[in-house]
Amino acid sequence: MTNLKAKKILITGGASGIGKIMGRIVLERKAELIIWDINQQGIDQTVSEFSKLGSVCGYLVDVSKPEQIKSSAEKVLSKFGAIDVLINNAGIVVGKYFQDHTSQEIIRTMDVNANAPMLITSEFLPAMIGQNSGYIINIASSAGLISNPRMSVYAASKWSVIGWSDSLRIEMKQQKFNIGVTTVTPYYINTGMFDGVKSLIPLLNPEKVAAKIIRGMEKRKVYVSMPWSVHFVRFFQGLFPVWLFDWFVGKVMGIYKTMEHFEGRKTK
Repeated sequence: MTNLKAKKILITGGASGIGKIMGRIVLERKAELIIWDINQQGIDQTVSEFSKLGSVCGYLVDVSKPEQIKSSAEKVLSKFGAIDVLINNAGIVVGKYFQDHTSQEIIRTMDVNANAPMLITSEFLPAMIGQNSGYIINIASSAGLISNPRMSVYAASKWSVIGWSDSLRIEMKQQKFNIGVTTVTPYYINTGMFDGVKSLIPLLNPEKVAAKIIRGMEKRKVYVSMPWSVHFVRFFQGLFPVWLFDWFVGKVMGIYKTMEHFEGRKTK
């Protein structure tokens, strides 16, 4: 898929952060944009702002609720038919030691980050298979590759996404369906979601991240990882004994202390 013109693209979490930026980019490529978000004010502002760029509409959806996923998907399919690109972008992070999580925080993190991409894809995949064309982008995280203190539940959710997403890619290929799958594993992105993070490695620029994800889809890349060093995480985990890996990542790179001053996005 190299031409997004007239393609119907659905982005979850599309009213803020990289979801919103990706929406603008695909509209500039003459695609039709459908956004799902939990923030009605954000949806309204985004639709108003982007309407001059092309066709855009929004749906208020809490992706932690399976019934909302199903009913909203039915509305989209009824109005637009099969969508061409699904970008599972919505995500949340709590940012505290595991024992300090409430059961509700654990469940909601897994529902939004891990279960929702699977449930949403299961709603739209049959129509893609029916037209033997489509593309799915799953926004995971480098936290899905490397354990990190104060991110245990978030890391669990993103490990889940990576395993499921790449299995889905192989299944589509094995069944000879013309449906591409890209798994995205970025480092911390400077969107406000990770406010307070202190890192030796600079936080990623959201504009550059969004542009790289869309280019990755256009080039049908299996993985889009940022920065480039993320590609080597698994290699070094296999090469080094655990104590040495922990020493290098924790002491030398300081990764294990990045969440010590985490504040997260401020909610009004």
